[in-house]
Amino acid sequence: MEYPVSAKQWVRILFRQRLLVAGLLLVQIIFLIVLILGSSLSFQILSLVLNGVSIMVSFFILNRQEKPAYKLTWIFLILSVPLFGGALYIFFYFQSNSRSLRRRIMESQEDVRPWFGLPGNVLPGLEAGRVDWLPQVRYLQNYAGYPLYAHTQAEYYSGGESFFEALLKDLEKAETYIFMEFFILRQGKMLNPVLDIMARKAREGLEVRMIYDDMGCLLSLPLDFNHYLESRGIKCLVHSPFKPILSSQQNNRDHRKIISIDGKIAFTGGLNLADEYINAVDRFGHWKDSAIRIEGEAAWSLTLIFLQMWNMRRLQKDDFKALYPWRDQPCTVESDGYVQPYADSPVDAENVGEHVYIQIINNAKEYLYINTPYLVVDDNLLSALTLAAKSGVDVRIITPHRWDKWYVRIVSRSYYRQLIQAGVRVYEYSQGFNHSKTFVSDDRVATVGTTNLDFRSLYLHFECGVWVCKNRVVQAVKADFLQTLPRCHEISPADCSRNLVQRLFQDLLRVFAPLM
Repeated sequence: MEYPVSAKQWVRILFRQRLLVAGLLLVQIIFLIVLILGSSLSFQILSLVLNGVSIMVSFFILNRQEKPAYKLTWIFLILSVPLFGGALYIFFYFQSNSRSLRRRIMESQEDVRPWFGLPGNVLPGLEAGRVDWLPQVRYLQNYAGYPLYAHTQAEYYSGGESFFEALLKDLEKAETYIFMEFFILRQGKMLNPVLDIMARKAREGLEVRMIYDDMGCLLSLPLDFNHYLESRGIKCLVHSPFKPILSSQQNNRDHRKIISIDGKIAFTGGLNLADEYINAVDRFGHWKDSAIRIEGEAAWSLTLIFLQMWNMRRLQKDDFKALYPWRDQPCTVESDGYVQPYADSPVDAENVGEHVYIQIINNAKEYLYINTPYLVVDDNLLSALTLAAKSGVDVRIITPHRWDKWYVRIVSRSYYRQLIQAGVRVYEYSQGFNHSKTFVSDDRVATVGTTNLDFRSLYLHFECGVWVCKNRVVQAVKADFLQTLPRCHEISPADCSRNLVQRLFQDLLRVFAPLM
């Protein structure tokens, strides 16, 4: 069942509401410029004030505990436009609504945190063993707050088609609740059958919820699509609705992809619910993606990660114990290695997704294979990757050949030279767009999730993933990578050659990479 509007109505909704918001933002910017340039006397006074503000802001930025790349970008911007640079920084970083959002998120995380341990703690049993991946487990469980689980089966999907088939079968088995959280929804052959099942399950009395990101769905859904879902019995939350106010919250998008079915089965990965993800439509050629399905105790962790967001935005507290699927009897799913779901939030100083990646890189001894749609990294990740390659680790990265953002393509390719010179082998997926986000190393550990190798995913978005060890998924991720290589073109040093103008343009874009 599709959203009941005609094409002309859809266009009117888009232009009257979405573009109106963009227009109001533009009016605010023009007003600031006119205010500053309004008269010669006021301009001189205001110019002195704003220059002073920019100087003070620059000192503040230099002393912040923040990524050096962000500091460099903002200092460069302030030096380039001293009248506006400092004021722009204040607009984006000192807002009461951001502080309020941070407080609500932290409160929601604290409410949920104690419930992650309901299946029991398997970490003490590993403490006596000398395993080199134990520090990563300790970090995620003891510091980030995401426990390690045993009684869990995991399955890896190397494309949207196989994921979609499995999802529909699992949705039909739902008995208590269905929770979903996505960055992008787009009506069509993928989303519509999912919504039909969710609506039918809601009529049968199940608790059915959907979270989607407003910016991610800006051009794919009508503004009132949430009301349509509610009319079908699907409780809906729109993350950070796009508003006509200059706000740093517009950067903090919900990029997670989570499906929880009864708390017993859960999915995550790079796949959204839109037709390109199952190659039902052609966008940038063949769409290469990945997902992971977990069944058993670890599925409860992704359920709680969903509930953190739901309760924060809905300002409610669920009865977590009532939602726990094994409150009356223990989980009987056999262990298939270790599984550790995790999440990342932009409102704290802990870059969980980046730390997971860096620990995998630093612990690699034989090989490290990476799939990523974007390759726009800071000095920490760049140094870790190049050091691993220089130390004899077989480091290989697959990126897309056809890109969805031209400027990201230019910046990503600017990193190729440095990586290849260090011994990293870089490939582009010749058949189209590689949207998969996977790491696998040494036949021991792997992670599948939503976090891209770019500044937005690593530091600005809400993200999630699943780390696995001694699990069949590790071999599946490795096999998928190796089977993809024949469909890729390896980048040579000659491919990275650019003339002076092109290199200057790349270098300029790299300065602003943290803001992309």
